[in-house]
Amino acid sequence: MASDKIRIKDIAVRAGVSVGTVDRVLHERPNVSKTAREKVEKALAEMDYQPNMYASALAYNKSYDFHLLIPKHENEAYWDEIEEGARGATELRRDFGISLHITYFERFSPTSFTKAARECLKENPDGVVIVPSTLEATRQFTDKLHEQQIPFILLDSYMPDLKPLAFYGQDSFQSGYFAARMLMLIASKEKEIMLMKLLKDGQVGSKQQMNRETGFRHYMSDHFPDTKITDVDLPWDKPETYKQTLEAFFKQHPHIHHCITFNSKAHIVGEFLLKSNRRDVQIMGYDMVPKNAECVRRGSISFLVAQHAYMQGYACIWTLFDAIVMKKEVTPVNYMPIELLSRENIDFYRRKNIG
Repeated sequence: MASDKIRIKDIAVRAGVSVGTVDRVLHERPNVSKTAREKVEKALAEMDYQPNMYASALAYNKSYDFHLLIPKHENEAYWDEIEEGARGATELRRDFGISLHITYFERFSPTSFTKAARECLKENPDGVVIVPSTLEATRQFTDKLHEQQIPFILLDSYMPDLKPLAFYGQDSFQSGYFAARMLMLIASKEKEIMLMKLLKDGQVGSKQQMNRETGFRHYMSDHFPDTKITDVDLPWDKPETYKQTLEAFFKQHPHIHHCITFNSKAHIVGEFLLKSNRRDVQIMGYDMVPKNAECVRRGSISFLVAQHAYMQGYACIWTLFDAIVMKKEVTPVNYMPIELLSRENIDFYRRKNIG
């Protein structure tokens, strides 16, 4: 008899117990004697019973509150895509009582992250997706999640010592190494390359960006040790200064024809070049966000490394659902594809759902 045709009544008859006893065993409820449980489990094994996990989860009629801790963002399409992916996965599992609560923190402020973490813990969530802050601030939060047996997933930056249920993001070191190799296919004769950074109090926005730069510099040190890398630091919270800074830089460095950045704001330089009507500088950046994509189409950005932001947000919620609701084992480390986009293939890049 196929397992999807086996009724609780059939199991009860085979085990010699009541239908209620079988139901309590299947749903792991209390008030079942050891002898009765063993009879039911023996019958299930003999009948090769495989429960319909989806039906069981729906019938259980329980609600699940998932939380996402993410940096505050305005007009930053990378984080918008993460949110949209998380909301999309939540909506597809709405029938299972899944809800999503998003809490924001200031990206460069461990204090703000800690406050957001406290707010999250007060809500007693069933599962959490975390965009990490500093290791210390994040560890304080995840230690409490472990104490309360609340599963959590790390997004964007991998911190294996925190022992998350899973991680979603790129192998950032390898990504930076890859970006360097691709850039130097077209810049192998250059003596100097511009590296644009967005900084707040001397810091870049994430550990991921730092690891990308480390991978980039490793490749350059190994293969192009004589090529100078010149940093251009733009203040993250003072966009009104960008034009003047870039004008001064390119005036002082007219021989520079290649720029790279490890954040999602390559369009800052791309839009500046378009307005300046300069066509002699090629840019490599990250993330297929609308402003970057427009610069690629118009030729001021040559390449983008894509990392599937929507897919990351979607996958995190889906994985919490699989682990918590469906009781499935999940893959602990999930690296996103490292894909190179140009004017020729950017319009074929699509979001991808997992599930």
